Amino acid sequence: MTQVYNSSKTGIHNYQPSMDHEPPFRETYKTLLHNSSLGESKEENHFMVEECDLPLIDLSQLNVERDKYCIKQIAQATREWGFFQVVNHGVSQEVLKILKNEQMKVFHLPFQKKTEDNFLNLSANSYRWGNSNATSLSQVPWSEALHLSLADISRMDECKSTLRSTIEAFVTVSASLAQSLAEILSQILGIKSTYFQENCPPNTSYLRLNRYPPCPFPYKAFGLMPHTDSSFLTILYQDHVGGLQLMKDGKWFRVKPNPQALVINIGDLFQALSNDVFKSIKHRVVSSEEVERFSVAYFYCPSNNAVIQSCCSTKRLLPAVYRHFSFREYQQQVRKDVEATGDKVGLSRFLL
Repeated sequence: MTQVYNSSKTGIHNYQPSMDHEPPFRETYKTLLHNSSLGESKEENHFMVEECDLPLIDLSQLNVERDKYCIKQIAQATREWGFFQVVNHGVSQEVLKILKNEQMKVFHLPFQKKTEDNFLNLSANSYRWGNSNATSLSQVPWSEALHLSLADISRMDECKSTLRSTIEAFVTVSASLAQSLAEILSQILGIKSTYFQENCPPNTSYLRLNRYPPCPFPYKAFGLMPHTDSSFLTILYQDHVGGLQLMKDGKWFRVKPNPQALVINIGDLFQALSNDVFKSIKHRVVSSEEVERFSVAYFYCPSNNAVIQSCCSTKRLLPAVYRHFSFREYQQQVRKDVEATGDKVGLSRFLL
């Protein structure tokens, strides 16, 4: 079965879907699927978890008379949940609608084309799926993604100009929003206001376009395994399908999707920087058996040489929890752990 499309400088048109776009999960992970079936009696039901409404913050309150109340809301949500949602965030619904449509067109290209060298004129390994280091099915993300540096976006194939311009519109607002939120949180910690301007130049963050195909084994494989983010902050837009779950107080909760909102979560670097005041919360994606899901995430990251140093509160006489480390060192350790075990270990590697 083939796809029918006409390319032009404004994108792909007359799109008709086919099934040759799906990554070969069953064939590639045949052994892990077999091994999983032998011990399925004690599987966790990923769908029988309580739904939660994340704290919802109206950013139009910033820089007006309710400024202090809004900042207090952000601080409380960050301490208690590590996650919150924002509305009036500056990304128009039209941009979000176009971005999802363009994602769909790209991910529905034939799988063979997506795995070609220089796909969309992007860097090597920009297109990702599955986990070649997985030792069990629970370590296989039943998803595919385009992981883009900001330099990748500017080089994107001209025939995908609609995708590129829409991504640029999303990134422009996300970058400004991430810096503003980071500076608000740095004030709460007593960190100098220029910290993020000095350590997070515009070209060091990343964008990830995600597609979660229908999964025939939703109780056996995650769309995205439980993990924390290796960033300061992550800004996420998810569609109406849902599937995002987070852990709070030792329990998993499913996040009710809100198409009007962006989801914000604290990453590992902010937890370390805050000396555990703010928490990088474990989260996962549970795939649907019947429908595909799309999301886009902006990861607010520093330069590789930026040093993460836990701020210590002299008022509370709290010693530093983590040793100093650079972002490069953190990334190298994460890669090393994933290659060795199939899983990320994270901040515990940097405890004093």
